[in-house]
Amino acid sequence: MLGATGTIGRATVRALVARGHEVVCFVRATSIRSDATRDLAGTTVRTGDVTDPASIARDGFRGEQFDAIVSCMASRTGTPKDAWAIDHQAHLHALHVAQKHGVTQMVLLSAICVQKPRLAFQHAKLAFEQALMASGVTYSIVRATAYFKSLSGQVERVRRGKPFLLFADGTLTACKPISDEDLAAFLADCLDDRTRHDRILPIGGPGPAITPRAQGERLFALLGRTPRYRQVPVAMLDVIIGILATLGRIIPPLADKAEFARIGRYYATESMLVLDPVTTQYDAGATPETGTETLFEYYAMLARTGADVERGEHTVF
Repeated sequence: MLGATGTIGRATVRALVARGHEVVCFVRATSIRSDATRDLAGTTVRTGDVTDPASIARDGFRGEQFDAIVSCMASRTGTPKDAWAIDHQAHLHALHVAQKHGVTQMVLLSAICVQKPRLAFQHAKLAFEQALMASGVTYSIVRATAYFKSLSGQVERVRRGKPFLLFADGTLTACKPISDEDLAAFLADCLDDRTRHDRILPIGGPGPAITPRAQGERLFALLGRTPRYRQVPVAMLDVIIGILATLGRIIPPLADKAEFARIGRYYATESMLVLDPVTTQYDAGATPETGTETLFEYYAMLARTGADVERGEHTVF
C-alpha cells in the first residue's frame, strides 16, 4: 500500500483490513503521525524512500512475494518537479519493483481531471496510467471526482461570518463529491471485482451534481448565517497567473506559485464530471456513482460538531 498516511489512504487501509487482506504499508518516516499510526493498526508499516527503487525493494518488499499493490499516493503540491517525481516516476519505480516481487495486479487512485489535461500533475498521472496499462499487470485505474475535504475550505470562513467566495456566479462547474470511506470501499473492492479489472473507472459519490453556489447555500443554512457571496472574476486569476509566470523567470519560487494559480483556475472553471469526448461537454448523467455519504451530510456534521477539516495538500485547491 502506497500513500497510506493520507486521509484517503488511511480509509483505504481500513477497508482492505476489513476485507481480510494482509496489508504492508510503505511510507516515509516523516509521514508517521499518531493519528495515522492508529489508523494503520492491523497492518505492517515499513518506512523508506518511494523515489528510490533500491529503497522500495530493500525496505518495502524485503524479498517477499506480494499479490497486489494499491496506491493512493500523489504529489503534495502539483508543481512540475513534484508531480513528475511522485505521480509518475515514483509510481514507475514501485511498479517495476513490484513486478519483480510477483505482483500481478495494481489498483491506482488517479483523478477525473486528467480527462482534460492542462497541468503538470495531470500529464504526469496520465503518463503513469499509460505505463501501467502497457505493463501486463492487471490494473484498475480509479479516476475519482471531487473529495469532501477539497470542498470544505470555506466552512471556517462562513462560520466567522465572512462571505462565500464564488468564481463568476458560482454555477460554472459541478461535481459529484465522494467521501473518503466510500472511495476507499470502491478501491478495495477493485481487487476482487473482475468487472473492474483492466479498466479506467471514473467514480463519484451519490448525485445529483452540485455547483459551488449550491454548496454555499447549504453551508449558510446549516450554520444559521445570512447568505453572503463575493464573486471573483476568472479574469483576475488570469492576471495573477500572467504576473507570477513572468516574474517566475527571474525568481524561481514564483514559478511554483504561478502553477498553484493555474491549478486554482482549473478547478474554478472545469467540472469534476465525465467528459463526453464527442460533445466535449461534462455529463453528470454519465458520471458513475457509488456509496451513500453526501457532501451536505458531511457539512451538517461539521456544523454540528465544529470539527476542523484535515485538508493537507488540498489546502491549495
